[in-house]
This record gives sequence, C-alpha cells and structure tokens, in this order.
Amino acid sequence: MIGAHERAQRTFAAYVREPLGQPLPEGIEPRRMKIYAELVYNAFEGFVAGGFPVLKNLLDPERWQALVRDFVAVHECRTPFFLQIGEEFLAFLQAGAAQRHALPGFALELAHYEWVELALDVSEQEVDAPGIDRAGALESGVPVLSALAWPLSYAWPVHRICATFQPETCDAQPNCLVVYRNRADAVKFLETNPATLRLLELLRDERLTGRELAARLAAELGQPGVAAIEGAALDTLERLRELDIVAGVRAAATGR
Repeated sequence: MIGAHERAQRTFAAYVREPLGQPLPEGIEPRRMKIYAELVYNAFEGFVAGGFPVLKNLLDPERWQALVRDFVAVHECRTPFFLQIGEEFLAFLQAGAAQRHALPGFALELAHYEWVELALDVSEQEVDAPGIDRAGALESGVPVLSALAWPLSYAWPVHRICATFQPETCDAQPNCLVVYRNRADAVKFLETNPATLRLLELLRDERLTGRELAARLAAELGQPGVAAIEGAALDTLERLRELDIVAGVRAAATGR
C-alpha cells in the first residue's frame, strides 16, 4: 500500500514531467511548481540539444519542444546519469516517438549517428591498451581495432545531412562509415566501403595476422587479382593505423 509521503512524491514527479497533463500537488504554490517543471524541462532539453544538434536544427522550435516534452513526460529512463540521457533519447525515438512526431525518414539513423559521436566523445576508454604495440608489423602481428572506433553502415547519408541537405529517399547503396576518436581525443568519421567494414569486422576476433586477414578478405571477395587485393588490404590497415582506428598489433599466438 502506498503511503501518503510516497503518493505526494509521485504526484510531484508526475507534475514536473508533464505540467499540462497532471494535477498540481496539494499544498505547494502553483508558481513554485511551474518553476520546478521548467527547471526539469530545461535540464533535459539542454542535454538532448547538445547531443543531437543537427536533428534539433532541422526541426522548428515548436516541433522540437513538443518532442522533448514528450520525452520528459512519457519515457522511463533506465539511468540517473545525465551523460546517458542521449542514449535514452535515442531509445525513445526508436520506440515509436519518431513516427508519432512524423519526423523525417532519416531521423532515426541521424539520431543514432549523433549519439555515436556523443558516446565516443564522453567514453572513458582509450585507443591504447596493455599488450598492444603501436608500431608493430601489421603483416606478422595481429592488428587490433581501437575500442574507440565504431564501423557503421547506414541506409541514409547521415554524415552529410544538414539544413540544406535533407534527402527524401535513402541511398541505393549503404553508407559505410567508421566513427572514431583518435589519440588527440578528436571525434572524426571516415567514409569507406563494404570491403573495409568487412576487414574491420574480421579484426574483432583478434586471432589473424594482417597477412592472414588480407588473404581471408581476398578469398571472401572472390575476385581475380588476389595478390593485388591482399596488398590493398594491407595498405588499408596501415592507413587505419595512421588514423588511430587500428590501435596497433598484438604478437601472433605461437604454435598455430
């Protein structure tokens, strides 16, 4: 059974989340409750706007405010940490809010892309990790994907969407990106192709040497000129290392 104190807390919380749809708590001046409600909204809106600046810029102010107020009112956040509000807002959009608010077709992927940038920016992980040789030989060592490099594929060109470019249909071919944070703590993206994404996917096992990875990719592509493909794959690994997407190499396991 809910006690009077808990009932009062729930009424208070319900009002500050949705002041236009919930009754005023008893015994509290309406002016004060309005201030509390606006403080809560402004705090959430500030974090959401900071994490999704492009999406906010594409919506008129009234539409953006309605979206954020709906988020505050109905979404049950699973975390008390403000740094994770961006992930909660993305989950809110994915759970049907994008459709309810008639957002553009690209909105969900754009929001995911912006959240990835935010997540990498605030991550406590580092490019370097124990046991990784930053300058080791890629051919004979096992290349290691940076924990701060996320290979991604989108139907929409999310990295180019802005106020002057808002496509109405998705692209015929996937938009392959690697979003990453380098050793200088700058979040960047690399526009790439499906073959490079597959190469990065193979890196996740951390079992194959660079030469074995190149041979595996060449075999999967099934195209003539295997030696050329292997050479291109090794060149790609070197470029990815220069960008801090590949963190370095581990020593290959012995006795394989």
